[in-house]
Amino acid sequence: MPELPQSRPASLPVLRPGVPAAPSRDIIQIKREIALRSVLAASAITLLKIITGIATGSLGMLSEAAHSAIDLIASTMTLLSLRVADMPPDEDHSYGHGRVESLSAFAETLFMLASSGWIIFEAVKRVQHYRHGQSLQLPFSLWPILVLLLSIAVDYTRSRQLAAVAQQAHSQALEAEALHFGTDIWSSFAVLLGLAAVYLGQHFGIRQLQLADPLAALIVSIIILTVTYRLFRETVDALLDKTPPETRRGMIDAVRRIPGVVSVNQLRMRRAGPAYFADVTLGMARTISFQRSEQIVSAVTEAIQSITPGTDVVVHTVPTADVHESVFDRVRAVASRADLSIHDVSIQQLEDGLYLEQHLELPAATHLRDAHETVSRIEADMRREVPDIHRILTHIESEVDAIEHPVPVERDRLLIADLRVAVKDFPEIEDIHDITAMQHGDRVDMSCHCTLPDDWSMDRVHRSISGLEAAFLRQHPEVDRLLIHPEPATDNAR
Repeated sequence: MPELPQSRPASLPVLRPGVPAAPSRDIIQIKREIALRSVLAASAITLLKIITGIATGSLGMLSEAAHSAIDLIASTMTLLSLRVADMPPDEDHSYGHGRVESLSAFAETLFMLASSGWIIFEAVKRVQHYRHGQSLQLPFSLWPILVLLLSIAVDYTRSRQLAAVAQQAHSQALEAEALHFGTDIWSSFAVLLGLAAVYLGQHFGIRQLQLADPLAALIVSIIILTVTYRLFRETVDALLDKTPPETRRGMIDAVRRIPGVVSVNQLRMRRAGPAYFADVTLGMARTISFQRSEQIVSAVTEAIQSITPGTDVVVHTVPTADVHESVFDRVRAVASRADLSIHDVSIQQLEDGLYLEQHLELPAATHLRDAHETVSRIEADMRREVPDIHRILTHIESEVDAIEHPVPVERDRLLIADLRVAVKDFPEIEDIHDITAMQHGDRVDMSCHCTLPDDWSMDRVHRSISGLEAAFLRQHPEVDRLLIHPEPATDNAR
């Protein structure tokens, strides 16, 4: 006897990230064609079983006809539901119309329950008649046997084809169809055995074998109830957005392993027909840039889709304090939260606590009173964030909001020459090059590149170039700013 085909989907079509799942036109056409064939096959088999059951009076055959009639109704519903389920998302159905397939499968389970209830009722009634001495004789005929064999062949072919398409298209409605035709294989086989036993009992005079026909009907009803329970459970799980615990745990573990993810606060899944949707809330370090957060979001999307391909993933990020944050990170996080820029942050450890110095940029048109209130609020937030801070000194600067047009100071060679002389007091600086001097209105700005050892730490590099800057500006107060770009000895612009 052929095995009942496995109809649970093994894979999903691969879809673009962020796009609601929508089957291709080829898949849609295949689904509709296979559903139409199921309707035609169910119609032919149901008609043959009804005629044969009435002609022979076999309850097993009539129960089979009832089962096939339910399949015919279900196949028709499936065909109609697929036309709706494959419609693309619209303004009223942003997740698409895939849930129609689940509703169709749910309705099929109700029909199957009704048919199994009728079969059980009739089978029990015939058993009672037998116990009261009534004869359950059936006239011998080859037609029921031929019809049942034909039904088994058709059901086997239909169930295999439906299961294959359901697996490819991830269609719950076609999955239900495959289960229906699969149960018909077993139920037809049970009825066939029942009829054979009845005919043998009548031929050899074994009265007890008359019970084979109603018992076969009971076996059919048990098969229907078993499959109905499985389909009912899967359909209800889909309608209630149930996610297998192992799938959810696997997704959470995969997301947590991504660098930059501090925590997974929430992960929700839902299914709508062939499409899966995931809503994820992540905690990310509040010190990372927007560009870095976008990279992490992309990595999270890929991680989830590696477990459930084609999932439409929506990620919500929450800035989160990381255990690895330094005092500087926490101070900058306060400024970022207020959408303000700070630089030249320095912190000193004094006897009564930390002393913080910082430069805060505000729009050039900000009034002093407003600027002072902003600074007071930021400083208070920083003290709450870092209770060890005892004193704060904030230097307020105006943001540059215009493009300057400097003029090269080509005639003043003394500044460049003096800078080369000043470098000699810093022997760790191997050379200085690309020196420029630019006139900005009434001030002069200079810049240069210098070469330092490759293995120096940035702290040591900063102290060295800051010392050169301070020494040169003391000698030339007419220079407003000197910017020095350090380069390693193995890779510089000399």
